[in-house]
Amino acid sequence: MNTVYLGVSLDGYIADRQGGLEWLHSPPNPNHDDFGFADFMARVDALVMGRNTFDTVLGFNCPWPYNKPVFVVSRTLTSVPDHLSDRVQLIQGEPVQICNELKTLGYSNLYIDGGVTVQRFLQAGLIDELILTQVPVLLGGGVPLFNELETPQQFELVDSEVLLNALVKSHYRRKQPPVDTSTE
Repeated sequence: MNTVYLGVSLDGYIADRQGGLEWLHSPPNPNHDDFGFADFMARVDALVMGRNTFDTVLGFNCPWPYNKPVFVVSRTLTSVPDHLSDRVQLIQGEPVQICNELKTLGYSNLYIDGGVTVQRFLQAGLIDELILTQVPVLLGGGVPLFNELETPQQFELVDSEVLLNALVKSHYRRKQPPVDTSTE
């Protein structure tokens, strides 16, 4: 199962024009609720993220935030910081190859993160779930969540909830194409 779990602006961006994420915290969150992120992470085996997302996370002023293995998709990165060498590995290839390689390593529930990485996995038809929290802000530009697809993909709404009386968290699951029984 490959899942996207992201905050998104009303106009479909996951980062502003400078790659910033400060706007994600625009609604006050006095109780520091994680909105179900810890529960989500409990069912994930590993993360697959793009290099830009990795660089962004490295820039956070906090300890490494993930307790699961992280695989960074990059054609140009040759190493990870020494203090993360036991938690982060580099990986290359097309989304199908990456999924197959990680499955052979025992990772079948993947958290897919990062704009280009998500778009590549969507294009390959490899996103099973989208858990998107819509933040009431129009960025007017930035890093888009979605890009053009060769063919439409249908998702069904599993659940939707309003958080902090401001955010809308929606969980979608990809509809499987109907089984062709005409030849049976």
